[in-house]
Amino acid sequence: MEPVAKRGRSEMWEHFNLISPNKVQCLVCHQQLAYNNNTSSMLRHFRAKHEAGQAAASIRGDRKAKIDEALVNMIVQDSQPFKVVDDQGFRALVSLLDPTYVLPSRQTLKSMMEARYREEKQKAKDKVQKATAVALTSDMWTSIHMDSYLAFTCHFVDEEDKLATVLLAVAKFGERHTASNIATVKGSILEEWEIPKAKVMCLTTDGASNMHLCSSIMEVRHSHCIAHALNLVVKKALKLTPGLEEVRTKARDIATYFRTSTVARERLLCLQNQMGGPTNKLIQEVDTRWNSTLDMLQRLYEQREPVGAALASLQTDVAPLTSNQYHSISQCISLLAPLKEATVELSAEKRVRFENNSAGEDAAAHYCNKTKAAYR
Repeated sequence: MEPVAKRGRSEMWEHFNLISPNKVQCLVCHQQLAYNNNTSSMLRHFRAKHEAGQAAASIRGDRKAKIDEALVNMIVQDSQPFKVVDDQGFRALVSLLDPTYVLPSRQTLKSMMEARYREEKQKAKDKVQKATAVALTSDMWTSIHMDSYLAFTCHFVDEEDKLATVLLAVAKFGERHTASNIATVKGSILEEWEIPKAKVMCLTTDGASNMHLCSSIMEVRHSHCIAHALNLVVKKALKLTPGLEEVRTKARDIATYFRTSTVARERLLCLQNQMGGPTNKLIQEVDTRWNSTLDMLQRLYEQREPVGAALASLQTDVAPLTSNQYHSISQCISLLAPLKEATVELSAEKRVRFENNSAGEDAAAHYCNKTKAAYR
């Protein structure tokens, strides 16, 4: 055994063992050296044989850690699947950029991602716990595969007096959408994030009755999302406006025709170039978003001349819009454009607007009454 005192006098004893009173053995390459009560030969051996290699290994280790971190960042930011590390093209690219780097396996990458998730969640948790008060927002929806999901988000002003948002959970919701079940899930999420109810200033949701009752069960103040109320009012006004449904149906048919027919699309592009206007494609509305109706009508009004000329030159049963209908579209656009601006403003991530819900709904109803009046 090597004397304890000798270990304390030189760092070389971290790399050598005393195997006899006059002989030491290198722990790296196992070579034996003569020992004469000093570490000179040990130091020369280590510097000549191992010091450069150890420094290089340290550099390689640091570089590997940085590349591993960059790989995880890429997976997160670009929503890449774990199998990307098995893709031949990606492996060839990485090998060309750094032949010494060995890509991790899928399982190792998954472990790295889980470690990153835990790290980032703890950081977010620390920020939330430092906040003196928070506001919560929640929404539920059904996927195209008929699976229900619940999203729960927390908003607060951070230590730098900036609005901060943390997504607490996006969870599959397999229970019935009763207020009691929803309140139980939300309550468990608050417990997980250690957010006391006393810190919650309000819970903002849509106007569904189960959401109102859920807030009562949780004993937190409820706020009806004004953007959601605005959306409902505008959608209802669009449906009840005389003559507008016929215009929307024609517009949908025209947009569908030019988006699905190659011949029609090429003809429209040719006429757009000849007329010297923008070569924008037509937009199809989406039932769940009223602003997509506005986008569809705006684009069709913008392209009314090349669209009319293209329909006249093509053999199709798609009916063009009349001049009166285009006039109605123009009035509709002028009335709906401010509502879209209001929706965008209300949906901004870094600004907050405090409004009385009833006042907001009254304002939305006023705009929509003007819309209906334009079609009388």
